Amino acid sequence: MIEYTERCPGFIGSAENYEQSEIVIIGAPMDLTVSYRPGTRQGPHAIRQASHGLEEYSVDLDRELAHYSYYDAGDVLLPFGAVKENLRRISAVTANILAAGKTPFVLGGEHLISCSVIQEAAKKHPGLAVIHFDAHADLRDDFLGEHFSHATVMRRVVETIGGKNLYQFGIRSGTREEFAYARANTNTFIDMVVEPLMENLPRLQGLPVYVSLDIDVVDPSFAPGTGTPEPGGCSAREIIKAVHLLGGLDIVGFDLVEVSPLYDPSERTALLAAKLMREAIMSFGRAK
Repeated sequence: MIEYTERCPGFIGSAENYEQSEIVIIGAPMDLTVSYRPGTRQGPHAIRQASHGLEEYSVDLDRELAHYSYYDAGDVLLPFGAVKENLRRISAVTANILAAGKTPFVLGGEHLISCSVIQEAAKKHPGLAVIHFDAHADLRDDFLGEHFSHATVMRRVVETIGGKNLYQFGIRSGTREEFAYARANTNTFIDMVVEPLMENLPRLQGLPVYVSLDIDVVDPSFAPGTGTPEPGGCSAREIIKAVHLLGGLDIVGFDLVEVSPLYDPSERTALLAAKLMREAIMSFGRAK
């Protein structure tokens, strides 16, 4: 049994009862393969803390967090320096959540954590489709000889679900080889987020869908607190709208990764991430 750390401060409005909750929030503060600026291990705590500066009411959705059942289980205890052991522990915790019939919402941490969560979701939900919001394609087969990296995570996901089940939005950075691989194997949309998402929603109806959101899909003017910022991204309003658009799909898991608060003393990156988590709970969850 893998233990959690103390559940404090906890995401705003989270329930005290695990058994009666539909959604389970966990933190995965893994920060081992980040290639530019480290610090994502502090992301889960910063997002939770920032959430308490938000209202529990969403004016866009006209919904209240109090009408949704979600439990914050705290962070997975992850040993420093052990990539495969970190991934194994995240997999084990995710498997327990899915086996209990609950939906995992995961706060990263670096993007490689998504690999473990998606692999477990694919076992539980055959035919899984993955929606990936990111500045980076993350489709390298290896990065500096390493097959498990935040720069290779979606290549590992393709090996799990198949390329045609991967939908990538907002991509604006990668190698020539990654983009050639994307054109041949995945559904990748350069720069744009909302418009291609709207066009592809009919293809995703009726499928189990996992959503992975790297905060660097957003332009660094809105979200500077991330390890690999890439200019030219979408606005905060656009990514919030994208989350709302997904509300009609069968969302079976969600992660929000790569928040690195060290590089954002204004805390606006963590605040945006917390708002996205709030909107995701009310968009993807079922009201009580």
